[in-house]
Amino acid sequence: MTDRPKLKLEIVTLERQLFTGEVDAVLAPGSEGQLGILPHHAPLIARLGCGELIARQGDSEESFAITGGFVHVAADRVVVLADAAEAACDIDVRRAEEARARAAQFLRQRASRQELIQAEAALRRSLTRLRVARRAPRGGPRMGGAGTAAGS
Repeated sequence: MTDRPKLKLEIVTLERQLFTGEVDAVLAPGSEGQLGILPHHAPLIARLGCGELIARQGDSEESFAITGGFVHVAADRVVVLADAAEAACDIDVRRAEEARARAAQFLRQRASRQELIQAEAALRRSLTRLRVARRAPRGGPRMGGAGTAAGS
């Protein structure tokens, strides 16, 4: 049996290194659509949008809510430089639901164009966090020990 090639994945925000580990595949929310990254992927730098990043390792996967940034792929290494990112298991669903409700309420009010854009972005972020949090098992082990969340 031969070992399958792996990707070294790092997810970094301005505040901390959120994840580092070896994975089989990465699905990332590109600004122009979903990006699928496997070992031996062509070099790439792409802008990230707001969405779910999935790190797959065998039959396990770990999800992260990402709100913009960049992804750099080179030599079987994937570095995600996220504006903001949160592991699914770390998302406070109650807080995300409150943020969604506040943004939705603000959108119903008369506001300036800039305020509407900000409220729509806040709504998009909170909906992404809720979707990611609801997909992940709570309190369970992380991806088979393949990855570690920095600072955990």
